[in-house]
Amino acid sequence: MLSVSALNRLAREALETALPLLWVGGEISNLTRAASGHLYFTLKDANAQVRCAMWRNKAQLLAFRPQNGMRVEARALVTLYEARGDYQLNIESLRPAGIGSLFEAFNRLKEKLAAEGLFDAAGRRPLPRLPRAIGVVTSAQAAALRDVIITLRRRAPHVPIIVFPTPVQGPDAGPGLLAALDAAAAHAAQASIDVVLLVRGGGSIEDLWAFNDETLARALRASRLPVVCGVGHETDVTIADFAADLRAPTPTGAAELVTEGWHAMRSTLPGLDVQLQRAMIRRLEALGQRLDRAALQLKHPRARIADEAKSLQGLGQRLSDAMRRRLAFDRLHAAHVGARLRAAVPRLAQDQRTMDALAHRLRRSLQHLLTHQRQRTEALAASLQHLAPEAVLERGYAIARDTQGRVLRHAAEVPDGATVSVQLAHGSLATRVTGHQDD
Repeated sequence: MLSVSALNRLAREALETALPLLWVGGEISNLTRAASGHLYFTLKDANAQVRCAMWRNKAQLLAFRPQNGMRVEARALVTLYEARGDYQLNIESLRPAGIGSLFEAFNRLKEKLAAEGLFDAAGRRPLPRLPRAIGVVTSAQAAALRDVIITLRRRAPHVPIIVFPTPVQGPDAGPGLLAALDAAAAHAAQASIDVVLLVRGGGSIEDLWAFNDETLARALRASRLPVVCGVGHETDVTIADFAADLRAPTPTGAAELVTEGWHAMRSTLPGLDVQLQRAMIRRLEALGQRLDRAALQLKHPRARIADEAKSLQGLGQRLSDAMRRRLAFDRLHAAHVGARLRAAVPRLAQDQRTMDALAHRLRRSLQHLLTHQRQRTEALAASLQHLAPEAVLERGYAIARDTQGRVLRHAAEVPDGATVSVQLAHGSLATRVTGHQDD
């Protein structure tokens, strides 16, 4: 025995397993947009219909706004809503019928650029609050240009408008749009352009296809100027809308967005005028008070001279008192120093006697030391005299040297026939060696 819940679950699983993700074509009817963002509608043809649900995360990616009676092609999963047992399609993506190839190309490019981060909010430039000049890239014959100029003149009539004309449809539109954007960037510094409007009126997907170009999208991201894209009607969506710094629902909306600061300023000017007047009054009152206080502090030159004279008299008196105190202190100090000097006078007679006694003792000590040193020197000299070579020679010894003057100590050092010099106590002898006799 199966419960109803189990039966519906089995039926849902069987449907989802048996039927793959597929494309279904039909006409939208009974379209409901829930507050949650989900879409509920019926897809029908001449002979049958099926319930459809498209969840918010899928619906918000749609590049168009579904309407009742619109023929569409839906990529869907066949399933069963178990709570009511209703057979339905869960829609993954939706495209208008008859433009499937263009729509698929649009989605592929959109997914590619989104994956690269080209549409990330972090890369978007803020719009200037009060632009000095506005550049407009569009066709010179477009009704959108007329709407933009009317709106700009109404909301910010003093802001210059520089138009960079270009085709916005057909084979020349892509290169023309790129050239116009480059021209706007080149004239930005000279013309004080702070923002660019990229606009054109509504049309079919084929008419707007120039704004789905990858090169244009990358140029918008690389632009040095912030770009507001207002292409087509509110339901029209192009790649340029995602790549621009801000998307406007219409060309007129784009003009309103870039002049929001000036428009708001016009409404606040009366209040600012009142605030300025009040601030000026407060400033003048404050300056008047400062002037009054300064006037109270002013003195007549005669009074100032009298005050200065009185101050000088007081300073003279203080200087005189200080000088008297200084002189008295110096007088006492001099007396004290004189007393110390008198007490320190040397006793010359006594000191002379002491010095004479010390000199006598010194002379006696020096004489005794000199006598002692003389005797010691004579004793050392006598000892050295006995050890001198001359004294040895006087005792009958001799010193033998070779031809180089070296003293000979061993007979073996002298060869036979060598000449030897013999030094005696008185004179020397030159001899020749004729034989050896070892010790």
